[in-house]
Amino acid sequence: MTIGEAEPESGPGGARPLAPGLHFIATPIGAARDITLRALDILRAADVLAAEDTRTLRHLMEIHGIPLGGRPLVAYHDHNGEAARPRLLRALAEGRSVAYASEAGTPLVADPGFQLGRAAIAAGHPVLAAPGPSAVLAALTVSGLPTDRFLFAGFPPATASARRKFLAELAPVPATLVLYESPKRIHKTLEDMAVVLGDRQAAVCRELTKRFEEVSRGPLDLLAQEFGDRSVKGEIVVVVDRAPPVQAGPEDLEAALIAALGTMSVKEAAAAVAGQLGLPRRDVYQAALRLAEER
Repeated sequence: MTIGEAEPESGPGGARPLAPGLHFIATPIGAARDITLRALDILRAADVLAAEDTRTLRHLMEIHGIPLGGRPLVAYHDHNGEAARPRLLRALAEGRSVAYASEAGTPLVADPGFQLGRAAIAAGHPVLAAPGPSAVLAALTVSGLPTDRFLFAGFPPATASARRKFLAELAPVPATLVLYESPKRIHKTLEDMAVVLGDRQAAVCRELTKRFEEVSRGPLDLLAQEFGDRSVKGEIVVVVDRAPPVQAGPEDLEAALIAALGTMSVKEAAAAVAGQLGLPRRDVYQAALRLAEER
């Protein structure tokens, strides 16, 4: 601020005014001190507060000494989104700042804020994020599994048949898999994972950042046995290693090349099949040349 420049008018609770728009705030998944300083600033200054669980947000604000100060605190969750969304959009249209907080973790990740964000974008309002805690990233960090490529798959279906179909679709994905699961179903899910995904390495991360945090690592079949005999509580994230390289035999190579040569040149087919089967490109190219000459 230069000399002679007017001091900006204070916002709610004496906080500096917040730019109009929808501000998504990541909130702690366990330890209350994991919230960021920027998120606290937004909670102090926002004109309107919205939350998946207003009790959780109010408690978090009390812990950090942030008064509500007569500001609206709007519940926004899966069951009332259609009714609550117009009220929040009206506030944005009036040029006000709206802060939305998930119950725990990053908004829109297994959280009802998605439709609110889409509606705000469609109406031309600024949408901003204050990044912070995330159970997905915390679990990846402590799992000991590859993090260069990962897929968050959400919650598996509750029924066994649907769950196994769901896992079968994920099986060929060349990335570390991250899923959420209920403590009531974790043993069944691990059993199905062992059947469908095979003997992959995995980590079951429970109560991350909380007092009874626990990470169990090992092959899926052993984890299924371990959790089959246990009664557990708390939030659970399961991290599973990617599919191992395909061990292709001569028949697999020939079948893949014949299919590829139907629409590709020898060079293109060799490159595609080498990547698909995890085989040396030179060897696959030589096999492709032989097949092309025989046709």
